[in-house]
Amino acid sequence: MNENKNLEKADKNYIWHPFTQMQDWAHEQPVIISEGEGSYLKDIRGKEYIDGVSSIWVNIFGHRKKEINDAISEQLGHIAHSTLLGLTNIPAIQLAERLVGILRSSFSMHSSLLNKVFYSDNGSTSVEVALKMAFQYWKHKSVEGKHTFLSLENAYHGDTLGAVSVGGIDMFHKTFEPILFKTYRAPSPYCYRCSSDMDYPECGHACIQKMEEILQQHHTEIAGVIIEPLIQAAGGMIVAPQGYLARVRELCNAYNVLLIADEVATGFGRTGRMFACEHENVLPDIICLSKGITGGYMPLAATVAREEIYNAFLGSFRELKTFFHGHSYTGNPLACAAACACLDLFEKEKILHNIQQKIAIFETRLREMGELSHVGNVRNCGLMAGVELVKDRGTKTPYEWEQKMGWNVTHHARDNGVFIRPLGNVIVIMPPLSISTETLDTMLKTIYNAICAVT
Repeated sequence: MNENKNLEKADKNYIWHPFTQMQDWAHEQPVIISEGEGSYLKDIRGKEYIDGVSSIWVNIFGHRKKEINDAISEQLGHIAHSTLLGLTNIPAIQLAERLVGILRSSFSMHSSLLNKVFYSDNGSTSVEVALKMAFQYWKHKSVEGKHTFLSLENAYHGDTLGAVSVGGIDMFHKTFEPILFKTYRAPSPYCYRCSSDMDYPECGHACIQKMEEILQQHHTEIAGVIIEPLIQAAGGMIVAPQGYLARVRELCNAYNVLLIADEVATGFGRTGRMFACEHENVLPDIICLSKGITGGYMPLAATVAREEIYNAFLGSFRELKTFFHGHSYTGNPLACAAACACLDLFEKEKILHNIQQKIAIFETRLREMGELSHVGNVRNCGLMAGVELVKDRGTKTPYEWEQKMGWNVTHHARDNGVFIRPLGNVIVIMPPLSISTETLDTMLKTIYNAICAVT
């Protein structure tokens, strides 16, 4: 008991938690996790929780997965880390080859390939790499003036300054505005709260029309369009209408700008396909991957570019066309070994096939939540979902921020054995892909009951 109290005290004394108002935290009893097994977490008091957000969207095969444990242990017997600056290593090579093979299979209808892998260590850095790559690409192509980007309202691409510059969530990003670079921002495909006050499909993709207007006027300045394909995750699990992504690709082609797909959250099976872009057969010019790539075991990211982009950086030493970017842990062997084990599991456990039954259960339970009087909108793409709470369903009036309704619901769920986190008034649900159908059903019933109890 004293040990637990000492841990709680030390946490409050020394840790500054992300996205957390620490004044509130000081008055709470922190949940301190000591173990994990499968889809469950266990705290220092022995209480178990279903991991309803996959430990912030990274853990796709559950905790303490034997195959990933074994892969890391085996790699430890060889080497934990060596630099990719001037050297290379076996797991980094193997993973790059496999990623390119999977991308080739996923986008087999396209003649162009995503086949050049640049490693970094998290989603934000994968986006930084993509932005710098796109900017420098146009410089090497002698196309002057392309020095900014077009992104979406409600976008979230990470917390480093480049990623924040292309972000669109004022609550997270506006504070840093004076130190960000200029970007253009198109309307979010947020059908429930359409900025044009129109209804889909009668709107004819009005949000896309606004994007085209921006591209018409500013395409000579825009190096790339960056989007989260199909679903804006941290923006509130906002699901784009069918055909939106394909139309964005068409606009990028028409106005000669690169398409950067941020699949940090959506990649590796989350949407029911390996990559979200597959749903509309859209090949991006650059794709950003992280989170689930190692099953939540190790920090790793990959930015994968088309060969045409890579070739623009080739030249003599004196031309200084090198991509001057890198990270200390780029291509870390432990992380790459874990990622290779994850790709093995996709095949061995037929994840993309077996997930379809879980998605059906997921959507059935979500529809039931959608009938509750204080649920305004329920939306999902595969096993990624958002349940938007409202004060008044008829007028779509949201709860005031200070009422903390999303937090109250998630705390109620936590007290009853399900750990989830909200995005304001949106309840986020993103369980591990490996979750059993029974555990999935239990989790969703608990969340349903929490919404009923709190609202």
